[in-house]
Amino acid sequence: MMKRFFVFLLMQISLFSVAFSQELIVKSLKVSEGDISAQIQPRLDTNDRNCALIKVGLTLDDVQFDGNLMGKVEHKIGEYWVYMPQGNSMLRILHKDYTPLMINFFDYGLGKLQSGVTYVLTLEKPTNAVVQQKQTILNSASSVSSGDGVISIPLTNDIKIEMVKIEAGTFVMGATIDLQDLVNDQKPVHRVTLTNDYYIGRYEVTQSLWEVVMGNNPSFFKEGENYPVNFVTWIDCQEFINKLNSMTGRQFRLPTEAEWEYAARGGKKSRGYQYSGSNNISDVAWYGDNSGRALHPVGAKQANELGIYDMSGNVEEWCQDWYGPYSKSSQVNPIGASNGEYRVRRGGSCDSFSGWCCSSSRHYGHPNGRNSSGTGFRLVLSE
Repeated sequence: MMKRFFVFLLMQISLFSVAFSQELIVKSLKVSEGDISAQIQPRLDTNDRNCALIKVGLTLDDVQFDGNLMGKVEHKIGEYWVYMPQGNSMLRILHKDYTPLMINFFDYGLGKLQSGVTYVLTLEKPTNAVVQQKQTILNSASSVSSGDGVISIPLTNDIKIEMVKIEAGTFVMGATIDLQDLVNDQKPVHRVTLTNDYYIGRYEVTQSLWEVVMGNNPSFFKEGENYPVNFVTWIDCQEFINKLNSMTGRQFRLPTEAEWEYAARGGKKSRGYQYSGSNNISDVAWYGDNSGRALHPVGAKQANELGIYDMSGNVEEWCQDWYGPYSKSSQVNPIGASNGEYRVRRGGSCDSFSGWCCSSSRHYGHPNGRNSSGTGFRLVLSE
């Protein structure tokens, strides 16, 4: 009886949290024709050029903004004035009662911000109807079953997210002696300690899961529901995660590069394989020599030591980190370079040669870049 009570209480808390973790709604984003505020009230960037001005219309206090901002954000009546240097295209909006919202100006046909131009971004708080719709989906997502370190989070009667628990630990990251076909960006090897347990997706995010969350399928290869979603950018992944978090009340994210490699190597159960789960690549991966240059359903090959599938091959997977050179110094919970032009991709794809599918192999791509040969991702959920 007591156990059932706590399960019921957990479900109610989960439902309650979702009501207060909805996503703000973008009503419009456009150039404000005839508005010369960015020119008559200018703010200069480090190159002495006028910044772009984004007027964010939102009747909400204590809103925070993240991105390449120039100076302090000005809070005026009914709107916020955000100055950003020319050439930027991303703005993140945060509030304690809402899921973080990532704005990509390319998604609205605007491209990179222009010097001295005023933009108007109009946001709305979700209506009760939107909240109710997302709670309807959450009614199935609020229950979690666990066993053998695996949790299953159902979103619908047919779609669930399976996550494998990764115990905290220490490993040597990079081109260790047990790996082959190495390139310089996998060096120097360095000791990494992850101090917190986390969960990582047992499978790559599938096309069916994407469709439940986003209502569309952006994949170049639309092979079937159980195939990995592909042809997605790093920015697409962030938008998917924001909506998934809003739907479930959880905090899914992309793995850091260190979390990804630790899981691919098998964590505390690692046997030192070259690929994720075997020294024979064909046991664990769909890659250039055995895939027919095509994607395959997730989980069709052998799992690694932790029961995780396809961390070598099938689709290359986005990580959270900016791409940058390794340091030889030991690190604790590294999160990659502080900034950069490219984001990390890992694991190789169905179109890759074997060396790109090693557990240490590193690749990168522009956050807005698409790769028709197969770029997808898998989820992480913190303890």
